[in-house]
Amino acid sequence: MTKQLIGITFLIIITGGISGGQYSESGFDYQAIMLNNPALAGAEGDGSLRLSFINHYPGQGYKLFSGRMSYDSYFPSLHGGVGIFVSNDYLGGIINDLQGGFSYAYYFRAGRDVFISAGLSASVWHRGYNFSSAVLPEQIDPAGNIVFPGSETVSQNGSYMLDLGTGFLFMTERIFWGISVNHLTEPDVDYSGDQAGKTGRKLLVHAGGDFHISREKEFRIRPLVKGEITKDYFSAGAGAVLEMANLSLSTVLLGDGERNTDLQAGFALNTPGMKLFYNYRFNIATGKNLLPFSLLHHVGIVLGLNSVDKRRVIKTINYPAL
Repeated sequence: MTKQLIGITFLIIITGGISGGQYSESGFDYQAIMLNNPALAGAEGDGSLRLSFINHYPGQGYKLFSGRMSYDSYFPSLHGGVGIFVSNDYLGGIINDLQGGFSYAYYFRAGRDVFISAGLSASVWHRGYNFSSAVLPEQIDPAGNIVFPGSETVSQNGSYMLDLGTGFLFMTERIFWGISVNHLTEPDVDYSGDQAGKTGRKLLVHAGGDFHISREKEFRIRPLVKGEITKDYFSAGAGAVLEMANLSLSTVLLGDGERNTDLQAGFALNTPGMKLFYNYRFNIATGKNLLPFSLLHHVGIVLGLNSVDKRRVIKTINYPAL
């Protein structure tokens, strides 16, 4: 019973935070970063289909899962990149966030070795509820027992909301950096009609590099930094990816405004036309003594579906393999 009550309390806090405008934040997820910065649509040139799955707080039975699917490519006739994406966050069997949309990024040359892309995204966001198996605070009696059914009736109606985002990407020979603002429409995910229930605008800044560390150019290191802020939430991180011909190893240190410090490590297997990757994140220190040690498992695949002649079209970047 004690373990069950702890789990219920944790889910109340997590789902309550999400309802108030938080996110199932997955950190350095460059294989789905187009969802956060539309200027990255087509940034690799080649058309790529990206699929990933995240299991949040594995082994705890909280049933917090996230799925991502996207496709993007550079199209010379449009002078830019186009992408489509779908994401689904399944939160404890109570909340389900389904979002789908598209992005467009216009690319232009701003100098001898400087390229810029400006992107816009539009999506439809649906939040659905299922309280059939939920335990509300008023159902827990003073002795710690759960009383069924509860006296409170909670509406399970959902609705659809329009969400917009914009971003910029700057690319040089060895470095790229970007900035984006998401949730420009501040969708009311709680349908409360007041400011407290709206999803706040999210500012994201990120940067990365690409440096060879051997004369034969068999090894290269990819330093990465990222920071994001929305309402009362802030997170930042830094790390690096060591890439070889067919194998990549990554490590990233993350922290947020609630004094949580996490470490993420992973690897990727690279073959022509396909990339498999896996990341594992664990908590080093927590400000509220609430987070479990294991935070997430992240697995995915990237498939190259068509090729663009990068050298003759536009400056492109390679997403870090993590």
